[in-house]
Amino acid sequence: MKKIKELIKNRNLSTLKNRKRVGVIVLFLTIALFLLFVIRLSYIVVTGKVAGVSLDEKTKELYQVHETLEAKRGSIFDKDGNVLVEDSSAFSLYAILDENYTDLEGKKLYVQEKDWPAIAEIFEKYVKIDKATTLKQLKPNVNEDGEPITTVEFGTNGRNLNFETKRNIEEALKQQNISGIYFREEKKRSYQSGNFASYFIGYTQEDDKGNEKGVMGIEEAYNNKLSGKNGSRSFEKNSPLGDVKPGSVKETKQVDGSDIYTTLDSNLQSYLEELLDNTMQKYQPEHITATLMEAKTGNILATSQRPSFELDTKNGLGEAENSWRNILLEDVYEPGSTMKSMMVASAIEENKFNESEQFTSGSIKVDDATINDWNNGVGEGNMTFRQGLAWSSNVGMVTLQERMPDLWQEYLKKFGFGQSTNFGLSGEAAGEIQNKTTVDRAMTSYGQGISVTHLQMLQAYTAIANGGKMMKPNIISKVVSPTGEETTIQPENVGTPISSETAGKVLAYMQDVTVDPKYGMGKEYAIDGLNVSAKTGTAEFFENGSYQKQEYLHSVVTITPTENPEYIFYMTLKKPVLQGISANDIISEVSNKLVKRAIVSRN
Repeated sequence: MKKIKELIKNRNLSTLKNRKRVGVIVLFLTIALFLLFVIRLSYIVVTGKVAGVSLDEKTKELYQVHETLEAKRGSIFDKDGNVLVEDSSAFSLYAILDENYTDLEGKKLYVQEKDWPAIAEIFEKYVKIDKATTLKQLKPNVNEDGEPITTVEFGTNGRNLNFETKRNIEEALKQQNISGIYFREEKKRSYQSGNFASYFIGYTQEDDKGNEKGVMGIEEAYNNKLSGKNGSRSFEKNSPLGDVKPGSVKETKQVDGSDIYTTLDSNLQSYLEELLDNTMQKYQPEHITATLMEAKTGNILATSQRPSFELDTKNGLGEAENSWRNILLEDVYEPGSTMKSMMVASAIEENKFNESEQFTSGSIKVDDATINDWNNGVGEGNMTFRQGLAWSSNVGMVTLQERMPDLWQEYLKKFGFGQSTNFGLSGEAAGEIQNKTTVDRAMTSYGQGISVTHLQMLQAYTAIANGGKMMKPNIISKVVSPTGEETTIQPENVGTPISSETAGKVLAYMQDVTVDPKYGMGKEYAIDGLNVSAKTGTAEFFENGSYQKQEYLHSVVTITPTENPEYIFYMTLKKPVLQGISANDIISEVSNKLVKRAIVSRN
């Protein structure tokens, strides 16, 4: 102890001196910290940044508001201005289960257990949600982290509700003084219910960025015009209370999408869908295509296919093979005997056809192949070439083709085969003409060895129905901008493969199909009080490396009335179940009814 005291004494470390030293150290530290603070503050004032982050930008984030002004997607109409597709509001059901959710007076704004049965009954009545599902959703539960679930939704049936359904539910809840059920408003693309030219209209869905884009049909092809352009609004707030700083508002107006007017007739389209539903149910074909077109313009009034899907619910997409495909323009097939009208028209045009000249039906030899008529080569004896068209003789057509082998190949191109119609929707096929061998070229005269699309056949037949002028198939009548500016789509003549005189003769020969008592192979397509020109087709289809002999693609083209064509109807029917009924009976049940309704509505 003595040694320690001596050490302190020797170093002169008295209590007073120690206090002075500590005071000096504290003073210098305080000055140093103050200087650092001043330097740091000066840096912040000069640069306006903290840790590389701009204070200006942070302030703007706190007090500047940015809003997106969404453009309204354009609507799609039929030819008469009836809405087919439009943007509208939809509502989704949700329930709040959090017992802390009350107002300032303590009123319960959450779902109470005593109300569960009543809520289940209301949901079952108005949105077809079964009671068990509702009760299960309302029962308290926890999420994956073990936290209570405070908000629940009610599945597909609880979404996309219209205003009337929302109002009905709200009134029912109010009558029973039930709280805790709410609606979330959302933008919805509203479509015609059920099948309605679904593959031509198309639908939309959100992309990865949340933008609505067309997926198929008109919605996809005209997406840029329908979409419009979003606008924006930004402004600064004076305080967290939200009052806007004067002069800070900047706004770029949104530009709404253009409206698309189609050529479709809603009444005829709905009727066609009904007729095809009946055909599908009764005869279960693999697929059907059907279109009614204006003969003089190429405008499509009604068109559909099976399998199809419901526009409003998307039910049917992905449920059947090819359900994602617009087979009316994407699929190719060998058309069969409906090609014979073009063979006859070409032969007339080149003076290779004499309607009274006779040939022997049955079979004909081409190189090392034998081509038979449709009744296994039995034929119907001698007949004229005019009768040969009505009776649908392969031998007659090959005989004509052999008189003009190279010219026939040119006429196939003139009629638009082997090339797209440029209809305007994505995925359109071009088809192919097999012409490498003599037999290939001969087969094309009766519709085998050539692949076509539904639209190509319609386009080719407009030349026969329209005095030789071939019209491009069309489904858009006009586009109307948000400012009201109209762009009208005019009928387009895409060629004149035959003369008016030739077209008139072919129409008369096609009428024989429906009226000739002996040779007419399509008398089912005759309509009382109307002259109808028709051509039937029964094509073998190439599958698994060979032509199928037991199942066929059946088809018909009708042109009505013969003397002044207004309508072309074309339908194909693949592999229907034929039990005591012919394909002509099945198809005429659709064609005749639809054409008669079109004639009545026109008059």
